[in-house]
Amino acid sequence: MSKAEQAGPLADIVEEANRILEAARADGVPIRLIGGLAIHLHTEDIPPSLQRSYDDIDIATPKGASRAAGDFFAKLGYEPAREFNALQGDKRMLFYDRANERKVDVFVGSFEMCHAIPITRRIELDDRTIPLAELLLTKLQVVELNDKDLRDIATLLNAHEVGGDDGEAINSDFIASLTADDWGLWRTVKLNLERVHDQLASLSLDDDAQTRVVQRADALWDRIEQEPKSRKWRVRDRVGDRKRWYEVPDEVRR
Repeated sequence: MSKAEQAGPLADIVEEANRILEAARADGVPIRLIGGLAIHLHTEDIPPSLQRSYDDIDIATPKGASRAAGDFFAKLGYEPAREFNALQGDKRMLFYDRANERKVDVFVGSFEMCHAIPITRRIELDDRTIPLAELLLTKLQVVELNDKDLRDIATLLNAHEVGGDDGEAINSDFIASLTADDWGLWRTVKLNLERVHDQLASLSLDDDAQTRVVQRADALWDRIEQEPKSRKWRVRDRVGDRKRWYEVPDEVRR
């Protein structure tokens, strides 16, 4: 048993996320961070007005790796939610850190909340997190956007260029390809980029940061609109907002 396994979950959530990633790399378990902690790892200097707390650890793992991920978290000192994992384990698993009153939420293959985002399709592009485009989409797909989601979106757009590449840039080509085939996702992304415009002033960013965020949000939307839409998208567009275009996610209780 390694020192990481003997220690059990750490009280500091950022240190614990790094412990998990290091242990997974050593064991060859294909997991990546998602959510606010993943954004934190990609951002060296988060403006004070965008900083926020992190309550839980969110993880992505590919289809077919759920058993390995389950064994891995048990070995690291986490308690599995056995009934939930037995019923939902092909899509999602939960593990509890009782000492620190936290949970690890593991999404298997895709991220399914208001919309389904294929978060592990390009998992090999980063050894710590899912790519930045997918990270941004997990926030832009939230219909009932909250303050933490808005801060995470602004943090990503403030710190990273929008373009046709990955790495430390947000790949707008990838986002445009997904929204061109999914009218519902397109509609929610549109709604949230409009919210960035409307609500950004509430975050008390300096003028330079506000300009960066708005320009990059606009650049992303321009790229989305340039992408030719699929027949499925065009058919759904005729219905528009008259029919609900998103799922209402279930709240997972501790």
